[in-house]
Amino acid sequence: MLETFRLNGRLLAAGDRLVAPIGLTSARWQVIGAVALAGQALPVAHIARNMGLARQSVQRIANELEAEGLISFADNPHHRRARLVGLTARGRKVYDAAILRNTAWSDDLARGLKSQAIKPALRLLREIRKRLERNELNIK
Repeated sequence: MLETFRLNGRLLAAGDRLVAPIGLTSARWQVIGAVALAGQALPVAHIARNMGLARQSVQRIANELEAEGLISFADNPHHRRARLVGLTARGRKVYDAAILRNTAWSDDLARGLKSQAIKPALRLLREIRKRLERNELNIK
């Protein structure tokens, strides 16, 4: 677990440096990315759950992103208080720019690693995440 925490810290720090030139942080990128990948507007609580983040943190970031014109809030026909978060055209441009930067950076990071090593590692990480999402562990 410690190695995973260290990796996460390094990824967040590198992500901050990667997207800083386009006005994002890793946290903002995660929120914009969650909406972009969903393909539809989502309530803040769904974004938080999908990304494993606290709802209050996502709400704070969403408020900042809306103030900058990167996302917009819309009424939710299923829940009066849980407004839907959607990308604006400007938000889509910023997200696309982040993905372009990420693709080049990820390619550099993976250079020299064998796909035979990456694929099982990815399966392992997904399985651990799924177990945590299902709360299979009895933590006391």
